[in-house]
Amino acid sequence: MEQQVRIELQTVIQDNGQQEKSTTRQLGHYYQKNAIDVLSFEEKHEDAGIIKNFITIQPDKVSIKRSGLISMTQHFRANQRTENVYTHPHGHLHMETYTKAIRYQSLEDGTEGRLHIIYTVKLNGQDERNHELTLTYNKEDES
Repeated sequence: MEQQVRIELQTVIQDNGQQEKSTTRQLGHYYQKNAIDVLSFEEKHEDAGIIKNFITIQPDKVSIKRSGLISMTQHFRANQRTENVYTHPHGHLHMETYTKAIRYQSLEDGTEGRLHIIYTVKLNGQDERNHELTLTYNKEDES
């Protein structure tokens, strides 16, 4: 059964002592199929239009697919390196992701769903940067 949820996605990037933090809050959709939780939502960007986000969470891996002017499919598997191509209006970037840790609490297991991923990213062979992603989601009040 699909439910409307409030989603907050926070990313923190550490790079040579500098910290970049971004937070987006959106209404989205959540559903569960077999052992897979799925979240979807759209982000509106002034310069990139609407970016659709589709997140699948499985016991051993997480995938984040973004489509629109910015597109990529990023895979996270604990203690593994994965690769993908990040496409944006100015070109393509080769992206290497190494996932250090994934913690997940399903909406069904508690009062809110919570996904926390700690990982590093290397873009086009440049130095690795430390990333932390925290996604929380709650059922939308039906008032």
